[in-house]
Amino acid sequence: MNFADTDLAETPVRSKASPAKALPIQTAAGIEAWHVESPVVPMIALAFTFEGGAAQDPEGKSGCAQMLARLLDEGAGDLGSDAFQERLAARAIELSFHAGPDAIGGSLKMLVKHADEAIELLALALAKPRFDADAIERVRGQVIAGLRYQQNDPGVMASRRFFAEAFAGHAYGRPSSGTIEAVSAITRDDLVAMHARLLGRGAVKVAAVGAIGAEQLAASLDRAFGALPEAGGLRAIERTTVGDLGKRVVVDLDVPQSVIRFGMAGVAWRDPDFIPAYVLNHILGGGAFTSRLFQEVREKRGLAYSVGTSLVSHRSAAMTWGYTATKNERVGEALSVIGDEINRLIADGPDDEELQKAKDYLTGSYALGFDTSTKIAHQLVQIAFEGLGMDYIERRNALVSSVTQDDIRRAGARTFADGRMLVVAAGRPVGL
Repeated sequence: MNFADTDLAETPVRSKASPAKALPIQTAAGIEAWHVESPVVPMIALAFTFEGGAAQDPEGKSGCAQMLARLLDEGAGDLGSDAFQERLAARAIELSFHAGPDAIGGSLKMLVKHADEAIELLALALAKPRFDADAIERVRGQVIAGLRYQQNDPGVMASRRFFAEAFAGHAYGRPSSGTIEAVSAITRDDLVAMHARLLGRGAVKVAAVGAIGAEQLAASLDRAFGALPEAGGLRAIERTTVGDLGKRVVVDLDVPQSVIRFGMAGVAWRDPDFIPAYVLNHILGGGAFTSRLFQEVREKRGLAYSVGTSLVSHRSAAMTWGYTATKNERVGEALSVIGDEINRLIADGPDDEELQKAKDYLTGSYALGFDTSTKIAHQLVQIAFEGLGMDYIERRNALVSSVTQDDIRRAGARTFADGRMLVVAAGRPVGL
């Protein structure tokens, strides 16, 4: 649904973007939430996430958590799929669910005048999904069609193989969206069991932003989540690290250019070195047009249209990984430039001006993630999920500003170690 075309079109929460001040709420049912009351527009945005996601998929049935997420709003209680969707559309209620490696969650956006009905529909979707046979087969068909299409996408194939190599034998090595064989094998009983394991109210984090008071919000959250059991049955996911550093893998595809994924160790979000690693990553490959890799690989040599790096922080693993794509015959050269620049940055560090510019950008742009109620809700629920503390929003920019050259060197030593990378190229690369 395009909210620009409805009376739910969202306007900034404040006339000038600024990080939100959240207040804690604990409901009678014991649900903990973060609340930002903002009466600027008569709208409420809710974000929520449950511990446990695709890493909890049954053996041989990867994609189960994502199938579950896609089916939660395909009929619930006495409402079949069409009737449920019609109720949402009639009140311009936006309800969606998603699943990642470590969490399953969703979002709800509604006008204040339709809040009661929106909460009722959310409660039904969470506690009483129907899992009707026709809905299961329709969603399964959509997923399988997407997976078949992806078999011809070099970027998807490179990413899937990269994670399979990086986390071989571990839950993180399995694709969250599944495989054709795995998705074909998922049964209704699997979905019912997954629902029971993942959706427990004791494992939910909630953030709400908008024109609703604390007392009314608490009552609404108990209605939305109160029918869920206190706890599910999550299995422990053992900690792991990126494996096969130094290994180079080719996914053979008859295409004129190779899509490359490369990676090495990382730093988890709750690690004291995460912020220095975050600043370092911005300098290396996270800063779009200003990053070192962009300058060396694209601007100076024209080897690729895009190149970059990012930090991946799962519950039980962390990684720094990067991407680029180049002509098959220039893959070796591109990887050599990337490796040399990483080694140069770790050996010499950024200069003082480069470090200051990175910190200025990262602190100055932070508020842009809080300029609408939906963005605020999603930011807050992510912070809550990671256990960073309600004051993280106030502390975050100071943490970035305080990063020193010594911090950068320490984070670099932990991340890049001896400079070896796991590399996967999808195409017919030369020089790999």
